[in-house]
Amino acid sequence: MHTPSSARYRPYTHASGGWGSARSVMNILWREQALAQGPLALYRQNKPGGFACVSCAWAKPGHTHPLEFCENGAKATAWELTTHRADAAFFAQHRLSELRSWPDQALEQQGRLTEPLRYDATSDRYLPVSWNEAYAVVGAKLKALKPASTVFYASGRASLEASFMYQLFARAYGHNNLPDSSNMCHESTSVGLQESIGVPVGTVTLEDFAQADCLFFFGQNVGSNSPRLLHPVQEARRRGVPVITFNPLRERGLERFVNPQSPLEMVGPQSTVVSTQYHQVAIGGDLAAMVGIAKALLALDDQTSAGGQPSVLDQAFIAQHTHGVVEFIAAVRRWEWAELEQRAGLSRAAMEAAAAVYARSERVIFLYGMGLTQHRHGVETVQMLVNLLLLRGNIGKPGAGICPVRGHSNVQGQRTVGITEDPAKVPGERIAELFNINVPEHKGLATVDACAGLLDGSVKAFISLGGNFLRAIPDTSRMEPAWANLALNVQVATKLNRSHLVTCADNWLLPCLGHTETDLQEGVAQAYSTEDSTGCIHGWNSQARPASEQLRSEVAIIAGLAQATLAPNPKLDWDAWRRDARLIRQAIAATYPDTFHDMEQRMWQPGGFRRPLPAAERRWNTEPGKALFITPKALSEDNDVNPGRERRDVLQLMTIRSNDQFNTTIYGYDDRFRGVKGTRKVVLMHRNDIARLGLEPLGWVTLRTAVETEVRREVGPLQILAYDIPEGCCAGYYPECNPLVPLWHHAERSKVPAAKSVPVTFERATPGPDDVSIQLPVAGQVA
Repeated sequence: MHTPSSARYRPYTHASGGWGSARSVMNILWREQALAQGPLALYRQNKPGGFACVSCAWAKPGHTHPLEFCENGAKATAWELTTHRADAAFFAQHRLSELRSWPDQALEQQGRLTEPLRYDATSDRYLPVSWNEAYAVVGAKLKALKPASTVFYASGRASLEASFMYQLFARAYGHNNLPDSSNMCHESTSVGLQESIGVPVGTVTLEDFAQADCLFFFGQNVGSNSPRLLHPVQEARRRGVPVITFNPLRERGLERFVNPQSPLEMVGPQSTVVSTQYHQVAIGGDLAAMVGIAKALLALDDQTSAGGQPSVLDQAFIAQHTHGVVEFIAAVRRWEWAELEQRAGLSRAAMEAAAAVYARSERVIFLYGMGLTQHRHGVETVQMLVNLLLLRGNIGKPGAGICPVRGHSNVQGQRTVGITEDPAKVPGERIAELFNINVPEHKGLATVDACAGLLDGSVKAFISLGGNFLRAIPDTSRMEPAWANLALNVQVATKLNRSHLVTCADNWLLPCLGHTETDLQEGVAQAYSTEDSTGCIHGWNSQARPASEQLRSEVAIIAGLAQATLAPNPKLDWDAWRRDARLIRQAIAATYPDTFHDMEQRMWQPGGFRRPLPAAERRWNTEPGKALFITPKALSEDNDVNPGRERRDVLQLMTIRSNDQFNTTIYGYDDRFRGVKGTRKVVLMHRNDIARLGLEPLGWVTLRTAVETEVRREVGPLQILAYDIPEGCCAGYYPECNPLVPLWHHAERSKVPAAKSVPVTFERATPGPDDVSIQLPVAGQVA
């Protein structure tokens, strides 16, 4: 087990990408002993005929670069191709009571799981079992339970084929309890965009970036979370396209970039300036900032109208394609600049500067991440972004549109093929006709609902298709004890994580193939498919040798569990689907013909094929048949506590990810771009807040949630790092800070945990014997 022995802080002054990324890739290939298969796999990654990245869902281009992967994508591949093994010998040496004391990174660092396992309470160990035994026992237990008491969770990594089978399995079994990782990130997008423009996803493709003349970023750390996106951004900057960024932290990937695939850039001193304007909006201040931009646009329009010049607003588009603009404009005019400045944490001049560039740009793309969606009013914030685009007709034309940057590799695609708790979003009649399955009428459990069911005891079984559910969800300290009330816990996974170690009455660990590994069925290598975050569907092949002969594909595991659980159905041949993934794609095409017709051929075309997106063609599947201006009811994205007015001792916490992690997977303890090395036990604060609260830089504190204080929610000890973050705000790492997020503290209507704005207080603390103190390279500390 590895834990850091030293920690330091030194502000990072280099560009993102460059030699820092190259060294990081080589280091993890060496550490995982993946130098044999790793380089060849990376060369095939995200390319036609190769495999889809197991990391983020950013678009795969039709015309690829020589190396079509980023630093984090390479880490994910090396992490999967590791030669380390968590096999039967490992579990024979370690009890679960011991493993629960290990940090998350150390658990996954043990390597790939190699055989199916069942927990033995007497020895407190996982013991090997056969696949047949696993299927038979789990199937019998599911038969004995009420379907409504079971949950089938999907992490977002599974292929379209596996996802389609999984949702059919759930519905044939008798429920719509299909929570997924989208419930924890972009569900606010799915709800907000569906209401505003009639589609639940973004409207742009990679081709639009080549035609855009302005880009806006909101709440997205592109350098760490989706670095391949920096390629089209860099190309846009070379054309002189302005990039305007709103983000509380100054993220290095949105400041400067060196393309690691360019020899000239790697050897030269130059780097690309990414953001031409960088506005450090307060946490939860994006909505007010957007209203400020709209207010400034209206003022500019008033000026041009008075001078007899063309309107700043696209009046023809608004008249033909939108509804509700009169009410929206009236509301924007009513809000005062003083309140907008206070809520946004920005000056009027800053918002007017952004509006001025927007007003003279003809084709604009708005990109955003979970910095917008993970708030109490995340849905309204997404819809306010749409309002800004509608004012100037920037949806449904080349080079313009809205671009939510998704996380996990197929989190968007699994929704397209039916992973949803809402039966209204699947073609129930067609499923009944094709597969003799009656889709249950009642809405199922989303992630927050499933957690509530765990707490009240109504959820009795949990099946997880990938992921680290217990680390990813909010209110962790309350959720882990509730896990013991389950009758059945089945985890399909590639590596060991925390969710596998919190035990209940019956625990199973079923190891699956990774994206990089060949699924050989009767001598034939199977191909699979995914959907990227621009709505394009791609086929992919894997060539790597499986980590163990006992590994099964996710498709095979789902088929085995379904056969053991369900009554025979002549219209559902699970075993045939296991043997031939082409049959699954035929079933997908029959179920969703408008999207997946001729799927077998089209998924191999360069760049994939795009799903139908009516809004991209200015066709609006909304009730009035037009795009809707939806007026926000208030300026605050999070109104549980009003720091600075009601509570001077409260700061707003946002959870963040380092550039050495992906979702809950921690590759290492360094956050290179933020200058933090060897530790994750830090809280980033403004120097003025540190002094005002009577604390000291590098002092240790415990963070406590400032609402519902009768429930004790705390994280610590954490070391204070004076940092460039807006006053009244602080930041700490995810998932370590998840215990601070109450289960009820989620976005209204979408139920996305509001982890980007949690009111917290501070109490001095003493570091433990294993806590490593940060060392500064020189006296003092840069803030």
